[in-house]
Amino acid sequence: MNNELLNILECIEQERGINRDQLIGALETAILSASKKSIHPANDITVRIDPKTGDIRAWAKLQVVEQPMNADQLVFARAQERFPDVKIGDIVDWEVTPRNFGRIAAQSAKQAIMQQLRKAEKEIVYSEFADRIGHIISGTVRRFDSGSLVITFGKAEGILTSKEKIPGEQYLPGENIHAVLLKVDTETPGPSLIVSRSHPDFVRALFEREVSEIHDGTVEIMGISREVGSRSKVAVRSNDERIDPVGACVGVRGNRVKEITKELGSERIDIVPWSSDIKQYAANALQPAAIQSVTVNEAKHELVVHVTPEQSKLAFGKRAQNVRLSSKLLHWDINIKIEEPLKNVSLEDKIEQAVAALADSAEISKVTAGVLVSNGYLTVNDLLDADSNEIMNLPGVDADELQSALDKLNDR
Repeated sequence: MNNELLNILECIEQERGINRDQLIGALETAILSASKKSIHPANDITVRIDPKTGDIRAWAKLQVVEQPMNADQLVFARAQERFPDVKIGDIVDWEVTPRNFGRIAAQSAKQAIMQQLRKAEKEIVYSEFADRIGHIISGTVRRFDSGSLVITFGKAEGILTSKEKIPGEQYLPGENIHAVLLKVDTETPGPSLIVSRSHPDFVRALFEREVSEIHDGTVEIMGISREVGSRSKVAVRSNDERIDPVGACVGVRGNRVKEITKELGSERIDIVPWSSDIKQYAANALQPAAIQSVTVNEAKHELVVHVTPEQSKLAFGKRAQNVRLSSKLLHWDINIKIEEPLKNVSLEDKIEQAVAALADSAEISKVTAGVLVSNGYLTVNDLLDADSNEIMNLPGVDADELQSALDKLNDR
């Protein structure tokens, strides 16, 4: 056992870089814990391993007395056999190595060595991966374990649990896989690397990988909301006014966002321009819906978004997904309020509204606008497309005023 133990210690020290004194200390503790009851009933027991010979011996601290009353005491006459100068009341280190100690110690030593190796390997994994948390790491699927994937990342193992997968994805042993590193766990048994493909940080890391402007800090991701496997919203802003943040993320012919969507299993990506104005930010987030207005309720931390009936379906999205993701992105509650169109408007009111609109847009009097509307010219485009002689000769039209207005319209 002695030579075998020394060879194992030397091998571990050289190959794994574990300090021999540290390993011997762990072995001594493990052997004592496993075999204390079989060594001696004394309370203060020490196991020592000779680093040169590999001998394993046990010692007890005992008090020298005339008549022992408990296991922590030693009769004076016996103590004198080893320590001639001993006195009553002295504490001596008394060897208590049992006859069968080699077998017990050998088994405990093996267990301690394995435990120390696992600890050392965990520490090596931590030092290699601690600064890669939040980044994408690539590995190979090794096996399945109760619905989770065990993945090898070089010499380290990681685990992708079922909740961290993208729904519908299937992998086989030996396949390559990309995931974002969430945590390096050195405390619990099993794989040390906790990875995810469903976490919003996976989307963030993909954009950092594919979009150079994000990687170098020119474009910044301000927020992400995600419903895994279905749709994500990513808010971006530019720190350089010359760079369009949305265009940078989309890429030429959409090549950048296509690569990200492909990695996410065709998950839809909405890239949203971020704004410090919460009203504008809400309007951007709810695209493709065109909203009418936004009312901010600070007390309720709520945004009341006004939309027409035609735009309400786009604002809500399928199964209310668009408004739900927008709310998560903004960290505000969003209340969609549909503005119903006015009903029972008379023909006279409609004509009056048309006259007022034309007078305002063409910068003409309501009298001239009234004549034009009554003859079917309702908008500025109608005037520009019309025969100028025809509209100039309409009864009641101020020809000079209309000509001046047409000249201005043509110069716009």
